[in-house]
Amino acid sequence: MNPIFPVGIHSLWDELNHMPTGGVWWINTDRDDDAYRLANQTITAQQVEARVAVVTQGIAPREVIHAPVHGGPDKIRLFSGRNTPDSLDFFTRDLMSSIDPRHFLILVITPTNYWQNISSAQIHNWLKKTSSWTKENNCTVMIINPGNNSDKQYSMLISEHRYLDGLASLRCQGDEHLFDVAYWCNEKGVSAQQQVQLAASTTAGWSVVPKEESAPQPRSDEKQVLSHVAVLEGAPPLSENWLLFDNNEMLFSEARAAQAATIIFSLAQNNQIEGLARHIHTLRRQRGTALKIIVRENQASLRATDERLLLGCGATMIIPWNAPLSRCLTLIESVQGQMFSRHVPEDINLLLDAMQPLKLRGYQPWQGFCQAVGALMSNPLLPLDGKGVMVALRPVPGIRAEQALTLCRPVRMGDIVTLGDGRLVLFLSFCRINDLDTALNHIFPLPVGDIFSNRKVWFEDSQIAAELVQMRNMNPEKWGKPLAGPGDISAVIRAQHDGHAWRRIPEPVTLLDGSNGGTSA
Repeated sequence: MNPIFPVGIHSLWDELNHMPTGGVWWINTDRDDDAYRLANQTITAQQVEARVAVVTQGIAPREVIHAPVHGGPDKIRLFSGRNTPDSLDFFTRDLMSSIDPRHFLILVITPTNYWQNISSAQIHNWLKKTSSWTKENNCTVMIINPGNNSDKQYSMLISEHRYLDGLASLRCQGDEHLFDVAYWCNEKGVSAQQQVQLAASTTAGWSVVPKEESAPQPRSDEKQVLSHVAVLEGAPPLSENWLLFDNNEMLFSEARAAQAATIIFSLAQNNQIEGLARHIHTLRRQRGTALKIIVRENQASLRATDERLLLGCGATMIIPWNAPLSRCLTLIESVQGQMFSRHVPEDINLLLDAMQPLKLRGYQPWQGFCQAVGALMSNPLLPLDGKGVMVALRPVPGIRAEQALTLCRPVRMGDIVTLGDGRLVLFLSFCRINDLDTALNHIFPLPVGDIFSNRKVWFEDSQIAAELVQMRNMNPEKWGKPLAGPGDISAVIRAQHDGHAWRRIPEPVTLLDGSNGGTSA
């Protein structure tokens, strides 16, 4: 009897779980850790007598796969492959030289964004060949592909349903994950366009979040508007349904008893953002989806990342500071009757950490620069193609890159720079491409055109990720270092610290020595 292999997600129904022999299944993940965890849970979910093989590319399999603590097969065959596109041409041949693939579950774990540099025609041909091979040898291939920009590839794979038996994505949503199934074919039939919420457990792993039927909320306060007094710009309450409060704290206390009312906070300073985000997060998590939460910006104080933070915490709308009162009231009317549908993580610290820029500034060594930017690119909570701009600047003839680095003075947290291959490479976090010239003029005290002869810019996530691969592979001999500093200042100026302050040590100087024939008055 042919075996049926389950996906390693607890309580997932058979139509989205079973993988019978003779097919290829493909699952995308946002992060490497999710890919490795899914692979280990899938191995653990197999029977003791199951035949399982794991193929990793670009990483040692023992760094990824761990022996199951409970359950799983008695034996796991581990293989490693090269991180090159041509390794696909020899995938089936190399496997058959080591194992008899009959009744095997073969897990293939690819590196991050491995497929994005492979053409659609090559992927199509490889899937066609592999699908035919699995049917001939009566085995199952499950591909786990981590990557932070797989939308274009995902759209292409949907049309490969003749050779792919299943296509799904495992997306991170803060403290939960979403298992998004495009289609899944097995002995139970065909399922398509399914989304399943998953909860993660440190012991049991991912499991389906049970849906509980709940009674509808009372919405007797749906017409009520609780607002900061500054929102109306000195005007009186517009009707008996409007209640005005002198500060956001009083408004928040009253809103904690609301069910479906409209809550309008006021934002006047940048230092109010974190506190306001916590208020919005608490209301959204505790009071439900019928609440309409609006933020009115009274002065220009919000950056793009701040807006994403407030929206991620549960705000329905943010009204900009330059919107007149009439426009503001129209926008408030437009959200009446709406239900909030976005997912809000249980832990607000996940949002605060994700939406804040890099906690670095200024010069970073070459490896540290690549690691920091790579971590930002792989963050699934940040918007696609909106994480920042990377620019390489080559100095004009006569100026060394080390000298140009002394003129680079980033002020904003998250703006970092490194040195290598005779050029400066800057990453400006959450900077838009149209604001690049303005940002560079703030960083350099002299006109940029007088310091650098040319520049190259990357602003899409896929472009930055591809360039990071080239930077990581660059010979360390080409890495640069800043110019040496003045050294020990105490030795230069002959000073010592007396426990309170630095004091100069006087040095005696002889102006005229009698042995040289001098005379004294």
